[in-house]
Amino acid sequence: MLSVKNIVKQYATHRALDQVSLEVESGKIFGLLGPNGAGKTSLIRIITQITAPDSGEVLFNGERLNSNHISQIGYLPEERGLYKKMEIGEQVLYLSKLKGLSTAEATKRIKFWFEKLEMENWWSKKVEDLSKGMQQKVQFVATVLHQPELIILDEPFSGFDPVNADIIKNEILELNKQGATFIFSTHRMESVEELCDHIALIDRSKKILDGSVDEIKSTYRNNTYWIEYEGDYETANAKEIFNVLQAENIKGKTLLKIQLQEHKTANEVLSALLPYVAIHRLDEVIPTMNDIFIDKVKRQDYE
Repeated sequence: MLSVKNIVKQYATHRALDQVSLEVESGKIFGLLGPNGAGKTSLIRIITQITAPDSGEVLFNGERLNSNHISQIGYLPEERGLYKKMEIGEQVLYLSKLKGLSTAEATKRIKFWFEKLEMENWWSKKVEDLSKGMQQKVQFVATVLHQPELIILDEPFSGFDPVNADIIKNEILELNKQGATFIFSTHRMESVEELCDHIALIDRSKKILDGSVDEIKSTYRNNTYWIEYEGDYETANAKEIFNVLQAENIKGKTLLKIQLQEHKTANEVLSALLPYVAIHRLDEVIPTMNDIFIDKVKRQDYE
């Protein structure tokens, strides 16, 4: 759906984006990740046509990005933009009409979403009378109401308690099931693991990682396991098979975090230990997206 090709954006002496390219497939949830100041918001502003790139191009469904595409995009910015003195119903109706909906159609859709998210009695409330989480719900509705093909969410769970965060997460998954494509920017790596199909990591204006979540996690596997057992593993003399990284004793059972030697397998670990100890479990340690994020950004610090 979206092709970003060699985008460069310069602000005075600061280069916000340096030859950034990425592909967002239709019907996917794409995670746009990076530390503060990496260039994520600059890229989002280019995609939403708030600003223009200095060089490079963006294609939307094969066409060079233009003003006709604005109505096909929904954008929830990190910095919220609701009018504090305006009534909620009137405000969402106004924003919907800016996206091309008639008053009748917009009213119908607003009522549907307000009922769905238990906001029916909010119509006459003013934004300034709502909590941060309640305001976030309003802005989420305004973002998706016109049924955009591409929905860009920048820190969508900011201000939400766990219950409401879960409600919005389920709405994102439901909209995605119905065909909506998402670009999802967040610092909450657990949300990335739950929601995203594909991610790109930007740091210091450059893309440093790009791929499907499953592929990236598989690439960062490092043959590390947790073993829970009873007995004395040292009698097995398994040093040629693994190194012990960490040891814990919990209620008579021992937990070892081990890393296999090169070309060794989990089966060889079991074969070496089973004559000497009772193994209760052997689990591979799969790196989390948070682990990978931190590792990649730290590496950049030393390059």
